[in-house]
Amino acid sequence: MADFELLLLDGTNPSGVAMTRDILAAAALAAARGGLAAPTWVMRSPSGGHVRLQGGIGAETRPLVRPRRGRLPVLLVPGIWVGAAAELHARLAAEDARRAIAHVAAHVAAGGAVGASCSAVFLLHAAGVLEGRHATTTWWLAPELARVAPTVRVEANRILCVDGPVITAGAAFAQSDLMLHLLRARFGARLADGVSGVLLLHERTQQAQFVLPAMLASGDALVGRLTRRVEAALPSVPSVAQLARELCVSERTLGRHVRHATGMGTNALTQHPPAPRAQPAADEPDERRARRRSGRLPGCDRIAPTGTHGDRDDAGRGARDGDGRAGTDAFEAHALMHARDAARGGAPAQCPAVTAFAARSSIRPSRSRPA
Repeated sequence: MADFELLLLDGTNPSGVAMTRDILAAAALAAARGGLAAPTWVMRSPSGGHVRLQGGIGAETRPLVRPRRGRLPVLLVPGIWVGAAAELHARLAAEDARRAIAHVAAHVAAGGAVGASCSAVFLLHAAGVLEGRHATTTWWLAPELARVAPTVRVEANRILCVDGPVITAGAAFAQSDLMLHLLRARFGARLADGVSGVLLLHERTQQAQFVLPAMLASGDALVGRLTRRVEAALPSVPSVAQLARELCVSERTLGRHVRHATGMGTNALTQHPPAPRAQPAADEPDERRARRRSGRLPGCDRIAPTGTHGDRDDAGRGARDGDGRAGTDAFEAHALMHARDAARGGAPAQCPAVTAFAARSSIRPSRSRPA
């Protein structure tokens, strides 16, 4: 029995399929190298065989298997490419989608977990597994989900919602957040962190797992003014009553506009906005501010200032002095660059940066330049 089962339909977003497959493949490789349990997966569709993904890309699948109680794979449903809510409803009425919906319902009833992103969240709703649960979807379909699923707590401002065995993610690329969450929960932090590092997929902090309020306005002028006011006030967002007074409307009118545009209440929209973008501190030294604005990493000026690599002590001081951890990151980035060059024969193996970093990595530098 596989650990994960991807359920594909004609028109599925290829990005969600490829992202899921690549994350699981990277996890399997990292697990094999680290002596950890490796995740397994299988791609399925209602009839099996070739599935035509959106954009002319295809995938080979196996037929669905009726779920039975016991150990079940996590069922993953990537989003389907649609341009409008009406198009989505028509797609879900097709024969293959109805069979997929029945499979999702049977899977959850048998005790299995299911995860969906983007428009595929509507497939979960059609299967009846969202009733009374918290859920999210892509921001532009959130009002439609709130309309057709009044018993579902739609949280369009969230990128990821976990409610028991049901996990929903926002837009198509939130599939990566969903997969990293599942890897961490089922295979441990060590494997999830390894995959994040290899693929440069950094899990969002609790505060970063929210959509920018301005993305949720959906063309409503009043909600647009509200979201701009909320973002300008971060992190101290005014109360709903104060916001309504500033916008010269009643709280009820404001709430009606917000619900129509986002599928959420006003409190839900304003309660968990993303953290404000980092601003330079007023007392930040001019030299450091100029270096940051120029795009140079802190600590880089202390490493090899004359175009040579210097000695290990000089590099270590550059990593430790003043800039702390940032300098260490700069040193490792510098060393990694030369270690990769050395692996291709492009840098002398005796370079202290190469030697120090290669000792902690899987990159093996060559010992001499090619002739």
